[in-house]
Amino acid sequence: MTNFDNAATTYPKPLSVRRAAIEAIRNYGGNAGRGGHELAMRTSEALYSARETAAAFFGAQPENTIFTLNCTHALNMAIQGIMKDGGHLIISSMEHNSAARPAFTLAAEKRISLSVAEVFADTEQTVESFRRLIRSDTKAIVCTLASNVTGQLLPYREIAALCREYSICFIADGAQACGIYDIKLDSGINILCTAGHKGLYGITGTGLLITDGSFPISPIIQGGTGSDSLRLFQPDMLPDSLESGTPNIIGTMTVGAGIRYINSYGIDNIRSHEEKLCRLFISELKDTDGITFYRDSKAEYAPILSFNIDGFSSEEAASFLADKGFCLRAGYHCAALAHACLGTKNGTVRFAPSVFNTETEVKNLVYFVKTMKNLQNS
Repeated sequence: MTNFDNAATTYPKPLSVRRAAIEAIRNYGGNAGRGGHELAMRTSEALYSARETAAAFFGAQPENTIFTLNCTHALNMAIQGIMKDGGHLIISSMEHNSAARPAFTLAAEKRISLSVAEVFADTEQTVESFRRLIRSDTKAIVCTLASNVTGQLLPYREIAALCREYSICFIADGAQACGIYDIKLDSGINILCTAGHKGLYGITGTGLLITDGSFPISPIIQGGTGSDSLRLFQPDMLPDSLESGTPNIIGTMTVGAGIRYINSYGIDNIRSHEEKLCRLFISELKDTDGITFYRDSKAEYAPILSFNIDGFSSEEAASFLADKGFCLRAGYHCAALAHACLGTKNGTVRFAPSVFNTETEVKNLVYFVKTMKNLQNS
């Protein structure tokens, strides 16, 4: 199988990541922070090393770098933690359900008020869309850095500046941007949530919440932290307050290895390669009738793109291509708001290459897409 569904999770993983997983199983079987014996101490050191690597990558402090189960977990902690005492929240019209669902649930339960800012191809229009919704009780803005459906890049630096102007917490979903773009907290992001298993190349079951410490996050899970154990309330200090329970040592070590791989390969080189494959896919099909790409010439895009083929539902198209050996995702991509915004009532097929894909693989995919059109016309 040729994997073009890397927006869901990258595969294959770098050799160094696979080795890190094996090393963790073989040598780091202790429970970090739970014990003073050699095995626990060695495991604690490995966990801290991965934390330092991730913190440096995003321009954060290690203690403000929290490992999570995935980006969804991180976004729920950030949204529910910041909005715990109520207030007004703004999210974008391109948000993944991992941000939209907790936001809409809090609003439905009358715990917060919620507004959705429409996203446009034009940066100024998008920023103004957010500005118009700001109220005196607005506590936070949640914004994806890149749409998981179309790859559209949102003007996060300008939105960050808007949040600073109004002293609003800026929560960013970096699941489709981290590891592809050089994202740092000094861009104005207060809380960055991302997946460990996508652009950072870690294994599944990994994510990160990274904060600049400007806005306290109330924990939504309490439990064992390995610290202050005689106290029956959650510790206040980070990362302990947001990391309850036994940490995923294998996962965190693979995230650390994935980040080191990015640093070695070069983040600009990774992005350039993936963008080249997207351009190739579009250019090879631009003269083929009946294929719609969901891109606007006025907007900028990460190396992800959605398309549809006339005469086929997105599921039918992806199923046909899967039979030919290609993995692409079809449907709604867990992003109800984005599809409502795009008007794609029947979903889309999503093409998301990785650094490990080749031009030959893209051309082979193009061949079978054209075959579908020929079958339809015959």
